[in-house]
Amino acid sequence: MLDIGYNLEQVRNRVAEAALRAGRDPARVRLVAVTKTCGPSAVLEAWDAGQRDFGENRPEVGAEKIPQVEAHLGDSRPVWHMIGAVQRRKTGLVITHFDWVHSLDRLALAERLGREAMAAGRVLPVLLECNVSGEASKAGYTLYDWEHDPVMRENFFGEVRSLLALDGLRVEGLMTMAPLTEMPEATRPVFASLRGLCDVLREHFPQQPWAELSMGMTDDFEVAIEEGATLVRIGRAIFQAERQ
Repeated sequence: MLDIGYNLEQVRNRVAEAALRAGRDPARVRLVAVTKTCGPSAVLEAWDAGQRDFGENRPEVGAEKIPQVEAHLGDSRPVWHMIGAVQRRKTGLVITHFDWVHSLDRLALAERLGREAMAAGRVLPVLLECNVSGEASKAGYTLYDWEHDPVMRENFFGEVRSLLALDGLRVEGLMTMAPLTEMPEATRPVFASLRGLCDVLREHFPQQPWAELSMGMTDDFEVAIEEGATLVRIGRAIFQAERQ
């Protein structure tokens, strides 16, 4: 039996326990419920259980689902996170329907999002997606072994400098995806690397807070929290795990 409210409670407890193990305030970790496999009714059930942040990975799916959800909520509105790749031709859907973008990975996309955000009279919070695992299948800025590659590091810093100069966007931090593994502990070096990169960016660009780290999913979110995640993206543990 699928019980979304129960699953959310279990996940929140695990989030809190992981934060406390690391000496962190659990309130500093934001749970993004990933609804890419769900219909509006499941989103509304999670909303009724107190969930307020939701993530979608395809703009066109979100553009269909989000109005259906919000039609049932009256004046209330969830916070919608675009966590998947964004094609330039779909930036208008992102600006119309989403509050955050976790997957900014190139300057051309940033320029278009910034222009459209300004035209809509808003500033869009974004995270820079960074491939620190080295997996060819992963999107994001190529930053594997950035700690030991000064040329890679300086090239990325140059891109960041251009991104920070854009109007219409506010760079809040970084995002990554760790390799899929049956051993969550194996993901720790990936999350530690992203945290270290964020620390260095904070030193180089102190005008930005660099406060957010989006990392960790169903199989590895506890390790990610121990390594500093402030946003965890969890779908299967909420919307697919059946209560025993």
